[in-house]
Amino acid sequence: MEMSGTVAEALRQGAQLIREDPRLAARQARGILAAAPGNADAYRLLGAALRRTGEAEEAEQAELDAIAASVGDPQLIRAAEALLDNDLAIAERILRPHLKARPTDVAAIRMMAELAARLGRYPDAEKLLRRALELAPAFAPARANLATVLYKQNRPAEAIAELDRLQGADPSNQNLRAAALGRIGSYEEAILVYQQVLAAVPGQPKVWMSYGHALKTVGRQPDAIAAYRRALDLAPSLGEVWWSLANLKTVPFADADVAAMEAALAREGLGREDRFHLHFALGRAYEERKAFAESFRHYAEGNRLRAETIGYDVGEVAGFVERAKALFTPAFFVERAGQGCAAPDPVFILGMPRAGSTLVEQILASHSQVEGTMELPDIPALARRLGKGDAYPTCLAGLDAAALRALGEEYLERTRVQRKTDKPFFIDKMPNNWAHAALIRLILPNAKIVDARRHPLDCCFSNFKQHYARGQGFSYSLTDMGRYYARYVALMRHLAAALPAPPHLLIHERLIDDPEGEIRALLDHLGLPFEPACLAFHENARAVRTASSEQVRRPLNRDGLDQWKPYEPWLDPLKAALGPVLDDWM
Repeated sequence: MEMSGTVAEALRQGAQLIREDPRLAARQARGILAAAPGNADAYRLLGAALRRTGEAEEAEQAELDAIAASVGDPQLIRAAEALLDNDLAIAERILRPHLKARPTDVAAIRMMAELAARLGRYPDAEKLLRRALELAPAFAPARANLATVLYKQNRPAEAIAELDRLQGADPSNQNLRAAALGRIGSYEEAILVYQQVLAAVPGQPKVWMSYGHALKTVGRQPDAIAAYRRALDLAPSLGEVWWSLANLKTVPFADADVAAMEAALAREGLGREDRFHLHFALGRAYEERKAFAESFRHYAEGNRLRAETIGYDVGEVAGFVERAKALFTPAFFVERAGQGCAAPDPVFILGMPRAGSTLVEQILASHSQVEGTMELPDIPALARRLGKGDAYPTCLAGLDAAALRALGEEYLERTRVQRKTDKPFFIDKMPNNWAHAALIRLILPNAKIVDARRHPLDCCFSNFKQHYARGQGFSYSLTDMGRYYARYVALMRHLAAALPAPPHLLIHERLIDDPEGEIRALLDHLGLPFEPACLAFHENARAVRTASSEQVRRPLNRDGLDQWKPYEPWLDPLKAALGPVLDDWM
């Protein structure tokens, strides 16, 4: 923004006057605007001065006028173009000096926040957006961005609170609200929000898809299928919707569906994300037809394309397990006996994904004293904060009794939003918490831990067939999968001997063969009386969010066992990676 010497000097004088005489500073700003209409710096000066004089409504308008004026700044136009082209380096080179010269330019602050968010630096983006809203509380786009950043950091309740402060019903904001409501378990409310959005703007295939996800979660499968089909009517090549239908696992594809997916896959210009979703869905479709070679070809290609986007390194898990085994000795836990938060509320179900943990959760959530929630992200979030890279879990050795207790209390506070009843116990069913079992025992010594385990070939190949919306980077390679499973078993075996209250090992195949005996043993471990409702878990109408949602709404059956066997000709890399654990996994 070019500025004459006279205007620049007047602005400097006005900035000096704000603290001494804000009313005079406001007059100075208005004088500048009379001489230089649309001057963004003058509007910023006016807004700051009016805030100090208590004229909030006028200040708000001046702040918004400053943002509107900034839009025409040639530097910010160039930065916006760079962001549009995803040239983040150029955008940063423009924005940093601009903000150094004009640190209260709210439009530029918001753009810098967008840049940080694109790089995955969500805490930095949050700080920038909070600064923007401190300077211009009525700047709705920044507040909507803040809600998104909070949601991305697994803070859905805070995201909803920010959305509540926005006026109007912007469909994009309403979509975020519905997603955040789902994160805190308010699925019925989320469904109502989706219905309102679709009534206003019905031509949005991705909203129909999200609506279908919510309907599936609460057990309304026919309505979910209808929503997915409506999304496909609008966007026949939207691969994620085809995968969503496949992921129900109880609805077979018609021949016309297979033809439609193959046609979509053959389209020129089809994006990578649509492509790998379609491969996973076709893998399922050909599996239903017992065309196992064609099915495996699609599963393998979907995994290959997905693996290219994440750059997973299984060596990090191997290093972590070795550090954990060295640190977590019986003496380590004896020294810390009696520390941590004494609350017995949580029941952690952990292990490999696709090992039957959703079934165990559904069984326990059918007990009168246990509330089911979902896969909660809070333990991994605490672990990431405690130490990154090679620092974890070694950093746990430096935590004193007060720190351990505070972490346990923080976990309970963070998860309180998920609890909808007054039942004394609740479930945290995050499979990947196997890596944090020792942390759980340190900060919550009275919590119960259940290790849900399944035959390695059934478990690993089930993961290979599964596309996850996020996380589980190990699952897109048979070799990575086998090594990951072997490390998981190695650490859990070590902790079974080291922990003062080891996890209860529940073998999926034994549960299928002797449900009452295994359920009674599980409840005994938790200190709970047997209740027949746990055997009739499939009658429980609770919301289930995971990929196994439809399977756990049926009585126990053997349909999921030995599904790897028709694919055995292609599983040698998995067997080699599993090594000795293939035969010694219990």
